[in-house]
Amino acid sequence: MKWQLPFYNLFLSLYVFVAHVIKGGNKKAALWLKGRKDIFEKLALALKNNKAPIIWFHCASIGEFEQGRPLMEQLKLKFPNYKILVSFFSPSGYEAKKDDSIADWVFYLPIDGSKNAEKWLSIVQPSLVVFVKYEFWYYYLKRIHEKNIPAILVSGIFRSNQPFFKWYGGLHRYMLHCFKHLFVQNEQSNQLLTKIGLEQKTTVMGDTRFDRVIHIAKEFYENNLIEQLIDNRQVIVAGSTWTEDDEVLDHFANTHQELFFIIAPHEVDEDRIAECKNLYKHHICYSDLLAGVTAENKNVLIIDNIGMLSKLYRYATIAYVGGAFGDDGVHNVLEAAVYFKPVVFGPVYDKFVEAASLIEVGGAFSIEDALHLEKIFIQLLSDPEYYGKVCNSAGNFVLQHAGSTYGIIQFIQENLRLTN
Repeated sequence: MKWQLPFYNLFLSLYVFVAHVIKGGNKKAALWLKGRKDIFEKLALALKNNKAPIIWFHCASIGEFEQGRPLMEQLKLKFPNYKILVSFFSPSGYEAKKDDSIADWVFYLPIDGSKNAEKWLSIVQPSLVVFVKYEFWYYYLKRIHEKNIPAILVSGIFRSNQPFFKWYGGLHRYMLHCFKHLFVQNEQSNQLLTKIGLEQKTTVMGDTRFDRVIHIAKEFYENNLIEQLIDNRQVIVAGSTWTEDDEVLDHFANTHQELFFIIAPHEVDEDRIAECKNLYKHHICYSDLLAGVTAENKNVLIIDNIGMLSKLYRYATIAYVGGAFGDDGVHNVLEAAVYFKPVVFGPVYDKFVEAASLIEVGGAFSIEDALHLEKIFIQLLSDPEYYGKVCNSAGNFVLQHAGSTYGIIQFIQENLRLTN
C-alpha cells in the first residue's frame, strides 16, 4: 500500500493545481477554491460555542445529500441532542444545500491530506461519521479509524472494475476497512466486499433514496400557475436534461403542441437556458410566468431555477430523466417513478442498478435516439391499458424497496451507543 501513497498525493496536488489553472474560465473551479479559503477558521468559529455531540455526514454532491437526508431526519428524531454537520466536495452540492434546515452546519470538505484531516477532526470531534454512497478519502478515513470514531458507509454500491478489487488496490481496500460497517445496495456489492475480507462488516440494506422519494411524494404540493398552464393536456416532464437530451426531445415537443412539456435542465446558467429557448420553439420560462408574462400558445415550460424538479414529476403523464446520453449516465429515475409514472431515458444507465431494475420490471424504457423516443411516447400515450401497467410497475417498484433508512437506524441504536 505504501508505494501507492505518492501517486495518491500527486493526484491531490494535481487536482488543486488544475483548479487554480482553470478557475478564470470555470465557475465550478472558482467556487471550489473560494469555498475552501480560510475553511478551518470558518469551521472553528462556527463550532466555537457548540456543546452538543456532532454527527458528520460527507456527501459528494446534491444526489448523495438527498440520499443521506432520510437518515439525517431519523437521527434528528431518535437523537435530538445531536447536531448534524454536512460536508460537500462539489460546489454544486454546497451551493444548493448550504442553507438546508436539516443540517446545523454545511461546509466544503478541505482537500484530503494528513494535516487537513487531523485539523478537521480536532475541530469537529464527531461522535459518528457517515459517508454517503461513495467518495473515499484516505487521510480522513485513516485518522477516523486511528481515533476510534465509528464510521459507516450508507447506500454503497460497488463494481468489479473498481480499484478496490484489483491487484493495485491496496490503498483503496484499506479505506474500506476503516469503516465500522458498510451498508450496500445490492448482493453483488456484498459479494465483492466478501472477497476482500469485509463480510463481517457488510449488510445489504438497499438504497435510502427510495425512502427519500417516497417522503417527497407524500408532501402536499400545488402550483396553480403550472396547473393552469397544463389545462388538462397530457404532460411530458423532462428532468435534469443536458444538451443531448433536449436535442432528442425538441422535435417531438415542437411538433406536438397538443401536449405540454415541462423541461428542467440540469444546469440553469444563462447560456444553458438560452440553448433551451432556442431548441423549444413554443416556450415560456418559469421566471417569466412568475412575472406575469402571457403564456398563450406555449406548450413548453422551461424551469430556470433549481429545487422544483422532484415535485414537478407528479404532473407528468410520462417522465423523461436526463443524463443518459452522456458518459456519467442517467440521473435520479426514482424521483419520477415514485409517482407511478413511466420513465424514459437514454442509453447510458449500466452503472445505475435502479434504472436497470426499473426496465426489468417494465416501468422504464431506454431509448437510442429521437425516433425511438417518439415511438415509446406515442405507444404510452395512445394505449391506456398498456400505460396503466407501466405506471403500476414503476410505482410498485419504488414502494417495494423502501425501508433501508430504518434498518440503518436500528444498527446505530444497537451498536454505536449514541446517547439520547
